Amino acid sequence: MTQRVAILTEIIAPYRIPVFNVLARRAGLDLHVIFFAETDEALRQWRVYKDEICFSHQVLPSWRWRTGKSSFLINRGLWSALNKVSPQVIICGGYNYAASWEALLWARRRGVAFVLWSESNSHDARGGRAWVESLKAYFLRHCDRFVVPGKASFEYLRSLGSPEASILTAPNAVDNRLFATQAENTRAHATEFREKLKLPSRFILFVGRLVPEKGVFDLLEAYAKLESGLRSEVGLVFAGDGVSRDELAQQAKRISPGMICFTGFAQREDLAGLYALAETLVLPTHSDPWGLVVNEAMACGLPIIVSSVAGCSADLVEDGWNGYVVPPRDSEKLSVAINSLVRQPELKQRMSARSSERIRNYLPEACADGLAAAAISAATRAR
Repeated sequence: MTQRVAILTEIIAPYRIPVFNVLARRAGLDLHVIFFAETDEALRQWRVYKDEICFSHQVLPSWRWRTGKSSFLINRGLWSALNKVSPQVIICGGYNYAASWEALLWARRRGVAFVLWSESNSHDARGGRAWVESLKAYFLRHCDRFVVPGKASFEYLRSLGSPEASILTAPNAVDNRLFATQAENTRAHATEFREKLKLPSRFILFVGRLVPEKGVFDLLEAYAKLESGLRSEVGLVFAGDGVSRDELAQQAKRISPGMICFTGFAQREDLAGLYALAETLVLPTHSDPWGLVVNEAMACGLPIIVSSVAGCSADLVEDGWNGYVVPPRDSEKLSVAINSLVRQPELKQRMSARSSERIRNYLPEACADGLAAAAISAATRAR
């Protein structure tokens, strides 16, 4: 029996396209994806790879409003879109959109199975407010099943009272083959790529938004704590953009010796090249539901230094095995981890091989398997 499944998600993210392409090919599933917006240019400058989309989809009309650090996305047309698709299962990405609540209401009125696809974890900076937690608890009580990317979000939902048996895992994934292939191509033309982006011969890499909550100032401070001779040999590259870029650049000028570069936002094609030539990826975030840059870097064979609050840390990074897990906001321990890795080429080589080994099973196919299992399980329960 074919299950009609509607997935609701915010934007056309490049890392989701391969997952949905795989899911759309699954026997027994009739997939339609509803995007709340095409992209969010204020936060993410990702290219929208529409030519790679091989699944039924639509983008709802939307209006986005920001105030401070809060963002509100309002859609129209969801109710009629769901009426037209008439899904037997809805998989909804998150509970913090007005459209998520509208979809839940639509599902409950029609007796349609509803699956929450959630990446939230106990370290999520967006949580903690009483009224938010109350609304979250209400939403969770009305879901039939849950699907999460890994251990941190699994434990979080369980702590909120969701039955363990109702939580399935769809591991977050990127197109490993694409990143690995592009990384190899860059290594074959390393000199040309370095010259194009004006990169140091050796460098530590950060990829992401240049905002305080990503720990970028902690990383800069950790780099400054490295011995001066090491800073003369190993640079620090920030790949990304954000409100803190100018302030970071100003502070970077005070670090001497040192080689600190800002490449700006890097699209997928250049990202693989940066990973290919870096010593390590550092993600010192203060709060992050997952951190897909870690998947990307590991697909390119990089050891990882990540803060313990990143959602991916429990699944992807084993302290001392394929990188280091450090406390957030601790520039001293971050500096020690960086120093240990860049001073020991043989250790870096072993950790690189282990990263490649660990990420091998985090494929779009595995994520699609988890989503399909959640849809089938929810539909069975609904009957």
